[in-house]
Amino acid sequence: MLYYFFQYLDSQFNFPGAGVFQFITFRAAAAFILSLLISAIYGKRIINFLRKQQVGETIRDLGLEGQQQKSGTPTMGGIIIILATLIPAILLAKLDNTYVILLLVTTLWMGFIGFIDDYIKVFKKNKEGLKGKFKVLGQVGLGLFVGYVLYFNENITIKEKLPISQQIEDENGKRIVFGDAHKSTKTTLPFLKNNELDYAEAFRFLGDGFEKYGWIIFIFVTVFIVTGISNGANLTDGIDGLAAGTSAIIVVTLAVFAWVSGNIIFADYLDVMYIPNSGEMTVFILAFAGALIGFLWYNTYPAQVFMGDTGSLTIGGIIAVIAIAVRKELLLPILAGIFVIENVSVILQVSWFKYTKKKFGEGRRIFKMSPLHHHYQKLQYHESKIVVRFWIVGILLAVLSIVTLKLR
Repeated sequence: MLYYFFQYLDSQFNFPGAGVFQFITFRAAAAFILSLLISAIYGKRIINFLRKQQVGETIRDLGLEGQQQKSGTPTMGGIIIILATLIPAILLAKLDNTYVILLLVTTLWMGFIGFIDDYIKVFKKNKEGLKGKFKVLGQVGLGLFVGYVLYFNENITIKEKLPISQQIEDENGKRIVFGDAHKSTKTTLPFLKNNELDYAEAFRFLGDGFEKYGWIIFIFVTVFIVTGISNGANLTDGIDGLAAGTSAIIVVTLAVFAWVSGNIIFADYLDVMYIPNSGEMTVFILAFAGALIGFLWYNTYPAQVFMGDTGSLTIGGIIAVIAIAVRKELLLPILAGIFVIENVSVILQVSWFKYTKKKFGEGRRIFKMSPLHHHYQKLQYHESKIVVRFWIVGILLAVLSIVTLKLR
């Protein structure tokens, strides 16, 4: 909204300073600061409101030290993250940008699913919350919607770098490095020299015209990524500050990828896929990062509020959609490695328990408890030590992810 307002002032009245709103970097920085202030300043009011409404977390006894002291801590704190993200994004981003619209829809979609889950837990006194099949249905539904928009919407295109022999100069003497914008099911493969993978190649056996079936694989992958990452974020939200801090690291890294992919100069320099208009996502992404960091003000040990599924499912959904939009979804096993290992630890624990119970008559465990962070709690590590060490690992994974821009 402010973008259009200052654009009008600049074009009609040549208003001093109004032109700065044309720069993505300025608006992204402003969005980050504004979201950080909203979540940090108004977060306390929301927490007090939740406390008055008796929106307290019911803690299941898992035998973990200090666990029962957290009973009654306000949950649904994800509302803070959502509001602190949406307000700056709506004020400072271009609202006619398809990528921004997609992220706004994702935020509201996953936030609504998470809110229903938390509402059932808190007000219906049902510790299980929303049934798993309905939660997965909502995630799959979002994946189908995102996949459809990213493939079929006419505003979603890529430009591929031309071979040097095909690069020519236009009438102004400027070298044309990228080809025409076109629809594509290509994505990025990390660490490989020719680092592009076309999902449509899976249908090459069909002969000529196989490319038109690529959307099937693309949408399937989108559904898988959205479901997996949102569940991973949900599982990571188990101790104070872990999910929010880890997510902030991932999100800031994705902001780098979005800005580079949407900037033709840096896309050329780094030899990455140029995705027109994707740079506008940087405004939304940094608003989201600011909201997460501001939320940490109240969520670090000892937490004054929990994000609940309202926050964790939203976080996972947004991260997945951003990664898919900038064609970096295959980098998520590295960048979002914390989420992935938390997911895998649960899958391994449950699978091994069922297998050993069937074979030996007694279920056995790989970890003392899953997800993985609870395993370290059982080993008597303090929550703060676990969280900080997970953050350090997250930072290392983020740096490794950024290095893939050149490490091929």
